[in-house]
Amino acid sequence: MELKLTLFGVDILGRKTPAPGGRIGSGAATGAELLEVGRLTPEAALARLESSADGLLDRDADARLQRYGRNEVAHERHKSPARRLAELFLTPLSVLLLGLAIVNYLTGESKGAIVIALMVMLAVLLSFVQEFRSGKAAERLRAMVSTTATVLRRDVGLDLPEGVDRQFPIAVHPKPAARREIPLSNVVPGDIVYLSAGDIVPADVRILSARDLFINQASLTGESLPVEKHAIEAPAGLRSALDLANIGFMGTNVVSGTASAVVVVTGPRTYFGGIASQVAGQRVLTSFDRGVNRFIWLIIRFMAVMVPLVFLVNGFTKGNWLEAFLFAVAVAVGLTPEMLPMIVTINLAKGALAMSRKKVIVKRLNSIQNLGAMDVLCTDKTGTLTQDKVILEKHVDVYGEESERVLEYAYLNSFYQTGLKNLLDVAVLEHVEVREHLKADSRFAKVDEVPFDFQRRRMSVVVAEQDGPHILICKGAVEEVFAVCNRAEQHDEVVALEEGHYDELQAVTREFNEDGFRVIAVAYKELPRGQTTYSVADEDGLVLAGYIAFLDPPKESAAAAIRTLQEHGVAVKVLTGDNEAVTRNICRQVGLPVEDVVLGSEIDALSDEALAARTDKVSVLAKLSPAQKARVIKALHLRGHVVGFLGDGINDGPALRAADVGISVDTAVDIAKESADIILLEKNLLVLEEGVVEGRKVFGNISKYIKMGASSNFGNMFSVLGASAFLPFLPMAPVQILVNNLLYDFSQTTVATDNVDEDYLRKPRQWDIGNIGRFMLFVGPISSLFDYVTFGTLIWFFGGWTNQTLFQTGWFVESLLSQTLIVHVIRTGKIPFLQSKPSFPLLVTTLGVCLLGLWLPTSPFADALGLTPLPRAFALALIGILGGYMLLTQLAKTWLIRRFGLS
Repeated sequence: MELKLTLFGVDILGRKTPAPGGRIGSGAATGAELLEVGRLTPEAALARLESSADGLLDRDADARLQRYGRNEVAHERHKSPARRLAELFLTPLSVLLLGLAIVNYLTGESKGAIVIALMVMLAVLLSFVQEFRSGKAAERLRAMVSTTATVLRRDVGLDLPEGVDRQFPIAVHPKPAARREIPLSNVVPGDIVYLSAGDIVPADVRILSARDLFINQASLTGESLPVEKHAIEAPAGLRSALDLANIGFMGTNVVSGTASAVVVVTGPRTYFGGIASQVAGQRVLTSFDRGVNRFIWLIIRFMAVMVPLVFLVNGFTKGNWLEAFLFAVAVAVGLTPEMLPMIVTINLAKGALAMSRKKVIVKRLNSIQNLGAMDVLCTDKTGTLTQDKVILEKHVDVYGEESERVLEYAYLNSFYQTGLKNLLDVAVLEHVEVREHLKADSRFAKVDEVPFDFQRRRMSVVVAEQDGPHILICKGAVEEVFAVCNRAEQHDEVVALEEGHYDELQAVTREFNEDGFRVIAVAYKELPRGQTTYSVADEDGLVLAGYIAFLDPPKESAAAAIRTLQEHGVAVKVLTGDNEAVTRNICRQVGLPVEDVVLGSEIDALSDEALAARTDKVSVLAKLSPAQKARVIKALHLRGHVVGFLGDGINDGPALRAADVGISVDTAVDIAKESADIILLEKNLLVLEEGVVEGRKVFGNISKYIKMGASSNFGNMFSVLGASAFLPFLPMAPVQILVNNLLYDFSQTTVATDNVDEDYLRKPRQWDIGNIGRFMLFVGPISSLFDYVTFGTLIWFFGGWTNQTLFQTGWFVESLLSQTLIVHVIRTGKIPFLQSKPSFPLLVTTLGVCLLGLWLPTSPFADALGLTPLPRAFALALIGILGGYMLLTQLAKTWLIRRFGLS
């Protein structure tokens, strides 16, 4: 068959047709059926599936295709551009702003309506374009796949006597079976399929015959090393289908060897299909989504109180209810952070652009902030912490001490064996220095070979060195090699093995196994020349030389990345399907504590609360199923954590979807890439730390706008409410409020470029509505206090009580300058300009808007805006008011940081 990489490279959208014998994605039904078939002989398995060694007839295959449905699995349904655009327009804040725009338009304030609508449209379109472009990039990353499988099928032929019209067949018989390439989606239960190195298993299959077959199941089970598969029936005691050595699972790939197999289940009833169906639904709201929504509802609740109050106060005190209504609408616009969607989108898009330069594709913009807020990173082990590559790590004698002699024997065995080399042989043969030292291809000659089989679980080659004796070199499973050894090498001496020696020998291999190594024993014996053929009978009376041990080692960047993440306040937890011993060893090497390991078998017995308490305290969880990984992440959510998950396998799909931010790599299976929010183009974990910092910068700049806007708007509304109660006229005209708001918002468009203090980047940052509320309550009234100082100054020193235009102009200028300049105080937890400098674009826009605000009363637009030139003496008063406001706000901010930890 010709499957090159993955199963999602084309549109394999599962048709959820229930198959007889179990519901779609039913792991229990599928597992029971696989266990039943796995316990049968190959012949009985074929009979059970109503198939034969010659394959299915075409007409039978067609009937089964109708009965069971196509061999397709569900994957994430991609929303149409129109639907995604509509969703962006229907967020609570967008709906609120569009509602205010409509009210403005209906009340004659068409310019204000257009400005508000344009801001909403700009924010939505920016977000849509960035997501669309990222989605396209992610689609291009999806590996292209040849969607055919090699099956054995038979057609029906007709026997026609000579001269008989072909319209009248006399006999019908099947034509000889032939191998065919058919679309993957047309594979059905009962089909005979052929597998070879590089193929992906097209369905859950029962192996009928195999030669040196090794299948990599890491993407499904998390096992770090390829698994040997064979055709022998499974023992009755096996309880898990994933432990069956004669079953191949859909989506796993053949590393070496060849096999024929019969298809047991297809499509959504496979293990892969069951996992795919779990991740194809609606995504849950992330930390960022929940935070934005809470803030918006806080503002809406505040508006629900303030706006009617302003309307009623002005209506009763001024008597002009239409004017009071227009003023209340303008106040509502002023209270609304209408630039929030655009500020958020610009910040996120800037972060996505910065991350793209570091070879990271951001599929969902919101995930950047979630990356910054993340305080727990859960990661799979195989392929993420490890290299996903088998390496010969140790070659030792029977005492566990390094031995070059053992490596030489192992090399000769792997070098001279015929047939396909499995991953372990490849790892041995990578030691090319041994070949050069031994001169393996010139100094030695191969005499014969005793091939591997699954009963013996060992193989031997016989070589001769020039005029020397024949040397039979055997390697294989430790127990099976022990069984044919009666001697062992002991420091260059050969000693007889007694009964008690075997316990000592097993202690060495047991120690390796407990550290997660895969151990192979190496033995030999010398034989006189003359014999030319050898058999299993010659594998007797061998000398045990020692062991070779293999491991999937950690990546070079793993330890440094974990250490850096921990320094940035991100706890790292390993969630793997692999066994405890392997996981402990890898975690020790990368610097993760492994005092306690939680196993999947324990998790099922725990309640959600108990699991949340347990997972909060441990760093390693092993032997987890895909559903258990997702449950662990949900348990961490119960403890208030923002959780990221890094994985690249089929079994990681549900966890990637459950996390606040799912991270995968471009070489991952498509189900992982579809579930992920962020895709790394390089498997370099250090990129994650850079992403975390970038996410915190994004959140820092978004929170600056929110705190600045919320506190100044809150203060302004107290000013408006008080002024409305005692002034004989409106404190500011509706058009002035809208222009003031527009200019202030423009000054904030460059917040995305602002510098973020190093102190701020050192720990995770999450939405805290309580802190935002405190900031509003403490800093807002300071703004209002200096507004009242301005009112008093205008009334007592400049005749503002009798000059409505002068009063409104004075407050317009003071309000605009105060809320624009205060940005520089609120943007940092330090002393502005001295300890923390703003970005140049932010400095330009804020100073530019201040200068524009000072110019407008003398500009050609003054009459249209209801403004008038201010007395020069007011400029001096303004400097004092602004200086006092910024100083008091700095003091209040410093106290808030010390008292509540706000920053």
